[in-house]
Amino acid sequence: MLIPSIKNSLNELIDLLDQLQNAEYANPCAELSNASIGEHTRHIIEMFQCLENQYDCGTVNYDKRERNVLIQTNTDFAIQSIIEVQNNIEKENKKIELQQIIDGEEIRIESNYFRELLYNLEHCIHHQALIKVAILQCENVQIDANFGVARSTIEYRNQCAQ
Repeated sequence: MLIPSIKNSLNELIDLLDQLQNAEYANPCAELSNASIGEHTRHIIEMFQCLENQYDCGTVNYDKRERNVLIQTNTDFAIQSIIEVQNNIEKENKKIELQQIIDGEEIRIESNYFRELLYNLEHCIHHQALIKVAILQCENVQIDANFGVARSTIEYRNQCAQ
């Protein structure tokens, strides 16, 4: 269920990007501290890419992202990058060590691939919620009501509606 949920969230993002011109995509949004939809999209994509690229070595450091400006300025390139993530996400679960420098001190935490996929899904949804705020300035853009809403919230709302 995890992989289909990730692919679904990424497909929702693709559907949104298909509706945006590059200028809208890269436009700073005052409500997001002048970040753009493109910057939030790049962040989502590069977190998944980081996990994928560091999977084989078994140590993942999310701070070691590429930060590719083309992803945040060109919707076609971003969509292609999302499709590549979707095509490469299905891997065997294995132990992973997270590495990060916090306040000048290195920390290492044990995790596993599936746990990191779940983290990236939740992280993706969080950034989609922020993107939803920026969409308000774009005319004629249609997004699903559940775009940027946590799966647990959707489930809860469905239970309450019954």
